[in-house]
Amino acid sequence: MKKLLLIAPKVKGSLMGGGMIFRMPNLGLLRVAALTPPDWELEIVDEKIERLDLNQSADLVGITTMTTTVKRGYEIADHFRQRGIKVVMGGMHASVLPQEALQHCDAVVVGEAEKLWPGLLDGLAQDALKSVYRHGEILPPLAGLPPNNWELFRPKKYLPIHFMETTRGCPIGCEFCAVTSAFGGSFRNRPQDEVMEELKTLRPFTGLLTLKRLVFFVDDNIVSNRAYAREFFTRIADLNLNWFGQASVNIAKDPEILKLAEKSGCTGLFIGFETLSTDAIKSIGKGVNKPGEYLDVVKKIHDHGIGIDGSFVFGFDTDDAGVFDRTVEFVIKAKLEVVYFSILTPYPGTRLHKRLAEEKRLLTEDWNLYDANHVVYQPKTFTPDQLLEGYHGALKEVYTVPSIFKRLWGTTSWKNFFYPMNFGFRAGVQRLAHDGSR
Repeated sequence: MKKLLLIAPKVKGSLMGGGMIFRMPNLGLLRVAALTPPDWELEIVDEKIERLDLNQSADLVGITTMTTTVKRGYEIADHFRQRGIKVVMGGMHASVLPQEALQHCDAVVVGEAEKLWPGLLDGLAQDALKSVYRHGEILPPLAGLPPNNWELFRPKKYLPIHFMETTRGCPIGCEFCAVTSAFGGSFRNRPQDEVMEELKTLRPFTGLLTLKRLVFFVDDNIVSNRAYAREFFTRIADLNLNWFGQASVNIAKDPEILKLAEKSGCTGLFIGFETLSTDAIKSIGKGVNKPGEYLDVVKKIHDHGIGIDGSFVFGFDTDDAGVFDRTVEFVIKAKLEVVYFSILTPYPGTRLHKRLAEEKRLLTEDWNLYDANHVVYQPKTFTPDQLLEGYHGALKEVYTVPSIFKRLWGTTSWKNFFYPMNFGFRAGVQRLAHDGSR
């Protein structure tokens, strides 16, 4: 039997790169595994939770890449190719820069693996592997996807949570985001009957947080199609789920959606507030966000017992020295259960990267540093050191023990979910500070 080894390289020195709270499953590799015929022996290795044996045997190695993990991915690819083993790369970074990736691998899957992976395996079997596999202008529909086999992950030390998707794509096209270019400028929905069947077959993991099945819907906006979301939330209300998803701020403008989300088991929502600056919002092209309405948005979501993981970015051209304190003050005042701060990062394939390259403001193409924890471009209103110092100060302040209790005390969200997440982030912040001081 032929062996396929699928690998997710590790992230070095990132807030999201270590600690128990960040042991999230890798859905992309699970999707590739589902597309692989049963005559292949499968092994998935995720370096953030387990050690990779570089000397093991394989007939084909597949490596998924984010920008911040790609250099490690190239190291792994080079090693296996030196042993005469074919290597395929995919994921966001390789999809954007396939010619760079091909210096280290035999083939690149650009974009989504569906409809491409079977053809790649056929090409391998016929000794006719192409260098690049990509879709045409029309991306494939999401109907008829083979089910993910979560039993592959059951022995691993992931958090007891299932990842699922109901949609792909996003029409907003923020300057710093690559989702639109990677997954299309519109939303594609999976047939609800297929999603429901997959949900019903999920078996709860053993361990903490397993009184109910815990699901993270990875859609960039779970309420992108309002009619779809209303029907979907109604259908999953009887499945006894706790679920977490991502949504835009305008979910707060639909009381019916919020009520249905609450009844269906919505535990929390990741929301990209991005910034408190109206000028910055205009500059990145996210007009759906109205900073003056943020407190009202938070209140309406909280009124339904739904917690919020708020995302904010530092380093926009309109930011000033007070942006860090203002943002921390807002987070505490709004009682956001969790907050994710990041430094503006010009990922390849984004309009931001193109603009900063044209303005000659990129400071490095050391992809290890493109993790949203380092400054890789010349800010307009700060020195790189000032931006980095402000970012670390804001992280440290928002994850002090008093701040954690101020934000969570008195809220109606699921504390057993959000307290561990906060202290996981706190440990990550302390690790970043320690690494930065060496």
